[in-house]
Amino acid sequence: MNKVFAAAALAASLIAGAGLATAGTTPAPPNAYAYIGYPNDGQVVPAGKPFKVWFGLRYMGVAPRGVKYPNTGHHHLLIDTDLPPMDQEIPSDRNHLHYGAGETETTLELPPGKHTLQLLMGDDKHIPHNPPVYSKKITITVK
Repeated sequence: MNKVFAAAALAASLIAGAGLATAGTTPAPPNAYAYIGYPNDGQVVPAGKPFKVWFGLRYMGVAPRGVKYPNTGHHHLLIDTDLPPMDQEIPSDRNHLHYGAGETETTLELPPGKHTLQLLMGDDKHIPHNPPVYSKKITITVK
């Protein structure tokens, strides 16, 4: 009897643990992808002057933070950094910009030098989708 109870308790904890590993993730369409429409990879933009960054998204919609609607999320622009952990809230700092009002473009001014830009979609709680929806990382030069 104790063996049956122990086996049932172990099975329940494994099921609960598996649920925790994926808790907080929101499904995304498997064919969804994000892209940066402007600037282009390798482009040179003028220093001391703001430039537009245009966010592209296919097979998914944009919704503001806090709005939970199927197949939607909002953009996060990653500047000079790698993708964050996909099972945690996307950080909010100078390298991880949140566009929680549903914006699809922004204006940036960066210091001279090479910079990387990448988009990452987040759900209503700023957590990447499952599967994650992100753009290719591009490099621009501010000169």
